[in-house]
Amino acid sequence: MKLIKIVFFALLTISACQREKSSFNNKKNYSPDTAMLATAFETFKEKNLTHRRFKHADIEPLILKREESKLFEISKLGQSVQKRTLYQLKYGSGNKRVMLWSQMHGNESTATMALFDLFNFLEGRNDQFDSVRNLLNKETTLYFLPMINPDGAEIFNRRNALDIDLNRDARETASPEARILKHAAEVNKPAFGFNLHDQHIYYNVPGTPNPATISFLAPAYNHEKDINDVRGRAMQLIVGMNKILQQYIPNGVAKYDDTHEPRGFGDNFQKWGASTVLIESGGYKNDPEKQYIRKLNFLIILNALIEIAQESYTQYEQKAYQDIPENATKLCDLLIRNIQAERDSVTYPIDLAIKRDELNAPDSAFYIRGRIDDVGDLKDSYGYEELDAKGLSFMKGKLYPTAINHPNELTKEKVIGLLRAGYIAVQVKNVANNKHYKWPLLLTGNGTIYGNSPTLGSQANFFLAKEGEPKYAIVNGYLVDLSKELDENFKNYIQ
Repeated sequence: MKLIKIVFFALLTISACQREKSSFNNKKNYSPDTAMLATAFETFKEKNLTHRRFKHADIEPLILKREESKLFEISKLGQSVQKRTLYQLKYGSGNKRVMLWSQMHGNESTATMALFDLFNFLEGRNDQFDSVRNLLNKETTLYFLPMINPDGAEIFNRRNALDIDLNRDARETASPEARILKHAAEVNKPAFGFNLHDQHIYYNVPGTPNPATISFLAPAYNHEKDINDVRGRAMQLIVGMNKILQQYIPNGVAKYDDTHEPRGFGDNFQKWGASTVLIESGGYKNDPEKQYIRKLNFLIILNALIEIAQESYTQYEQKAYQDIPENATKLCDLLIRNIQAERDSVTYPIDLAIKRDELNAPDSAFYIRGRIDDVGDLKDSYGYEELDAKGLSFMKGKLYPTAINHPNELTKEKVIGLLRAGYIAVQVKNVANNKHYKWPLLLTGNGTIYGNSPTLGSQANFFLAKEGEPKYAIVNGYLVDLSKELDENFKNYIQ
């Protein structure tokens, strides 16, 4: 056997013996240099994707331009319900076949961005990362399907144009997108699969205020949740990825319950013989567009592909997968504790959990509506932002008596003045019917203030006061400290 030496990111040396079928003996356990992984991300990040709400038309040119380099083999696999093309990019010529598919749900796009970062990385040359590219090109064949649900992505919707959840259509394949994905699996015959998704941002690591920024699953291929070699390899890969993540988001990783879902693609890929890893991108504080989580996806996917190429994932114990905690759902955007409230002549202490829903607008943009998601004893819950309101009382806001001509009149000086005076809503004479604002703006003649009540499901517009004087305003679910001046982020509250 021929001894080969691979320099990993110019810092890490891995010795291995090559034999038939590109497998390796005498593997040396190692920990990838995460600083160099991070450098790779910053160097090759796709600059044309800067937010979550991109569409098929945004990524199609980024796919087709790669036909020129001949490094990727670009295939048109078929069309969605609304006739958008589903593409596959093939890289490498090795015996270890890996299939990665993203955005089965149209509003789950974090990993899609990371795949385009990875494409840029693989196309690089003559730098410190060449040894990794050579390793992947020689030892693996990678099949990327970056957007399975382009019709859903068009309106940032979970389901496809037939209202079918594609990740529950592996058995029936009623939708064309599901048939395309299943056929690709039959043709590619992958030994490994990566099922790339987003989960809602309110999952937390149990018993902690930490969001489950990344959650994993090695799906079960049967109801008994048996662990065979195929599923076991997926567990080992996850252990390696978790090891990387703990350096970036300590105690910020969880896993899903592994109850078998016979309609799910991940479960069926596992059954079809591909060691399949589900990666779910959750939340991270101050990362609404998930750009930091995009980076984490890049790091762990690249690391996993390297470990597949050299089979170094076999160093990990499956038990370490079982030790990853399961997702909890005790997180909200804003948690206010110990409010004194009054309702129906009853005075009582409560905690309020507030979530900010992201709602699609007709122009495919979105707007925010803050609402009270839970009321009562929430000592076991957590918020991305928390306030102990002990000594403060719930106070309704007032409607400003003079209508303004246009929302642009709400400068930050005007806004803070209104709030300090106890006004939570303003009438507006000229506002487009299809324009959405976060501030409770009212058309002239409409005296209803939405929210303004400590009730479940109510819009989150109210004050916290001491002896009748407002100390904090909650405007559409955003917390405003009235003892401070507003910075430029005040527009978060009105636009």
